[in-house]
Amino acid sequence: MDVRAQTSMVFHLDKCIGCHTCSIACKNVWTDRKGTEYMWWNNVETKPGTGYPTAWEDQNKYQGGWKTDGQKLELRSTSRRHVVANIFHHPHMPSMDDYYEPWTYDYQHLFNAPEGSDQPTARPLSMVTGEPMEIEAGPNWDDDLGGSPVYAENDSNFDDVSEDLKAQMFAIERLVFFYFPRICNHCLNPACVASCPSGALYKRGEDGIVLVDQQICRAWRSCVAACPYKKTFFNWNTGKAEKCILCYPRLETGQAPACFHSCVGRIRYLGVLLYDASRLEEVAKLPDDQLVEGQRSLILDPFDPEVIAEARKNGVHDSVIQAAQDSPIYKFVKVWKIALPPHIEYRTLPMLFYVPPMSPVMAAQSETGVAHEDQGFFHDIENSRVPMQFLAKLFGAGHENKVRYALKKQKAVRWYRRAVTVGDVPMAEAEEMLRQADCTPEEAQAIYRLTAICTFEERFVIPPAHREEALAMLEDPLAVKQSVGFGFQGPPPHRGP
Repeated sequence: MDVRAQTSMVFHLDKCIGCHTCSIACKNVWTDRKGTEYMWWNNVETKPGTGYPTAWEDQNKYQGGWKTDGQKLELRSTSRRHVVANIFHHPHMPSMDDYYEPWTYDYQHLFNAPEGSDQPTARPLSMVTGEPMEIEAGPNWDDDLGGSPVYAENDSNFDDVSEDLKAQMFAIERLVFFYFPRICNHCLNPACVASCPSGALYKRGEDGIVLVDQQICRAWRSCVAACPYKKTFFNWNTGKAEKCILCYPRLETGQAPACFHSCVGRIRYLGVLLYDASRLEEVAKLPDDQLVEGQRSLILDPFDPEVIAEARKNGVHDSVIQAAQDSPIYKFVKVWKIALPPHIEYRTLPMLFYVPPMSPVMAAQSETGVAHEDQGFFHDIENSRVPMQFLAKLFGAGHENKVRYALKKQKAVRWYRRAVTVGDVPMAEAEEMLRQADCTPEEAQAIYRLTAICTFEERFVIPPAHREEALAMLEDPLAVKQSVGFGFQGPPPHRGP
């Protein structure tokens, strides 16, 4: 057992109101300089939709992440024999058209326009050429346009949804969408790190945050092509790669990352997980239908004396172990099993998890009123407007059971709390729903507290950074490039004396 600590996140999609406050906070803190105009380290997408950059989930186009034949695990975008061939041009890398052409406005025209009969306007100017331009796309261009034929119907998560179901979903009276905020997942098996010819990207030993060494980066841009979530970017002004750093300077001083701190819907949770790094390759090679459970099995019980002993042996400080025991992420992912990784079939083992959203009921209008299509306890889950196949493609590698389990437990908790607080639902019925959803009243109360009335300190359990004894758990990145479980092969030397 090789116990390591990883800073991890949960986004509760049912609480996201799509206000984009997180994106603006990140933009103002980290990407407001030349060369970063088009970068949105945090962005909020509307689902169904094609996202940012366009169709980033279509790996037939972008060839991101890892592939396996059950024996070997290889990067899809490149390999040792393809590094030279793609070194000056990567055919699967997104272009500016896939992001958008950044623009600003001619504000001086507003201030200096001569007096006239019409209202002066600010014309958009390209931040690439400086010339006037017609705006055709942006990072949230499909915002709230769920069901549109341009964006939603081209979402690659609809590949397994039948034409009849899609036609029903896009009928005007049944349009539905939800918000999908995205940052770097700081994966356990990051393809961006493994693909870098220069060894500039690395995974920090003490907390698992993936960073770029700006001194070493040589602008090969392999990381941009290899990241299946398209969360590494290229700065055209400096010629360096950039990405989300999880606001580590804030974390080291005990503050939540900017996008977490500013979240209006309080959808974001942050905490530490302990995991077994020795099993990374074994789990990444599992068949698609076993990946979610395989990743859960990597996450270790922070109360287990054997895990604690192995963690201490690897230099994990007791205060970090304590933070892992109090971690809201451990509860959401491992104990309650209602938070799932996005597109785990890319095999990067992302450490950002999502609580899938409930959606409106699929019902039929009749002369006597609105009738549900099914009268069972969980009818609105099986027949919700967002098809189960769509959510399963997004959160379950195409397999529905894990998503169905998470949604059933969420609904049972809502039903139980309604029985407790409002009283118009029979308690016996609510308790039966809990039983069918594999949930106890005590667990339902805990989920309710952490979801609805949690405090700042309960949402963000940030361990002390302990920079005085921070671990350098990484081998030379160049020596193990193209390798799975990057940098966790040897014993962890300590920095300093």
